[in-house]
Amino acid sequence: MTERAKLSRLITRGGFLLAWACWVTALSANVSHAQDASKTLSIGTGGKSGVYYPVGVSICDIMRRTKSGHGLDCLVHSTGGSVDNIQKLQSGEVNFAIVQSDILYYAIQGFGPFKDHGPDPDLRTVLSLHNEAFTVLARADAGIRSFDDLRGKRVNIGNPGSGQRTFLELLMRIKGWGAGAFAATLELPADQQGKALCDNQVDAIVYVVGHPNAAIKTAASSCSTVLVEVHDDAVHKLIDKYPYFTDTVIKGKAYPGSPSSTKTFGATATVVTLAKTPDDVVFALTKTIFNSFTDLKFSNAALFDVTPQGMVSNATAPLHPGTLRFIKDATNLDVHMSVKPPVR
Repeated sequence: MTERAKLSRLITRGGFLLAWACWVTALSANVSHAQDASKTLSIGTGGKSGVYYPVGVSICDIMRRTKSGHGLDCLVHSTGGSVDNIQKLQSGEVNFAIVQSDILYYAIQGFGPFKDHGPDPDLRTVLSLHNEAFTVLARADAGIRSFDDLRGKRVNIGNPGSGQRTFLELLMRIKGWGAGAFAATLELPADQQGKALCDNQVDAIVYVVGHPNAAIKTAASSCSTVLVEVHDDAVHKLIDKYPYFTDTVIKGKAYPGSPSSTKTFGATATVVTLAKTPDDVVFALTKTIFNSFTDLKFSNAALFDVTPQGMVSNATAPLHPGTLRFIKDATNLDVHMSVKPPVR
């Protein structure tokens, strides 16, 4: 064999060995990543000006402070909202998410924004959090005092994938309003709509959020605004038909321009995951949150009315086995389970 042939053979062999070594390294990295992923809570939340994001941050802060007891890491993801969070759960981009109870129901049934994906029976409730009000904030000079006054006005309907967009479209459908009900519409995300309102780009904005909310307060403090009541026969029909909706009141004096309480309706913010999420992980999260309940409750004003019993009741999706295991162990909890029946 010539020296040139020997050199070529050596290079070929070396290339194979190098490729094999790279493959083994990559495989090890993938295995390591999979192991790390199973030990990391990756929580989809919402826009940074809303409530979901800071609540997610509070949950992760609690998990990090107590890591020595459970070994779990925690990451918070700012997202487009409830619909986006469900989609990220389904694609594996996150393994936990905060979602409105109505959006969770639509995903389970394969309705509305999840029609193309189809029903998802693998969604599971971990914990219920705060009530969320469908909120309409209007310019004081726009002459809007009821939801029906929005007809012919300029309205920010919310970005696709957001809970407020879904709420609004459902209420419009119940009222028989078509796409031309408004003079103009914008699709701004929650963190941009307050500025658009005060810049007179729109007459009203809609939001589904726990109160008090920083973004609503900023808008109400920056220009003259009023909260609008959303409490009529159409709303009553929604609440009667869909058990995940409830009457809600935004307390008076929460924001400038709205000294009296405002009647509306809403849903419940829910921490959700998939059935395949390990029981031990969900158990550790649930137990840690309950052991740090006071810290979570006072981390955000929207959580002030949350109770331990409420956090494990009124679930739109079945409770995850990890949560059920915690409930079984927590003999001091007077828990009344209330999983919502399917609604057609």
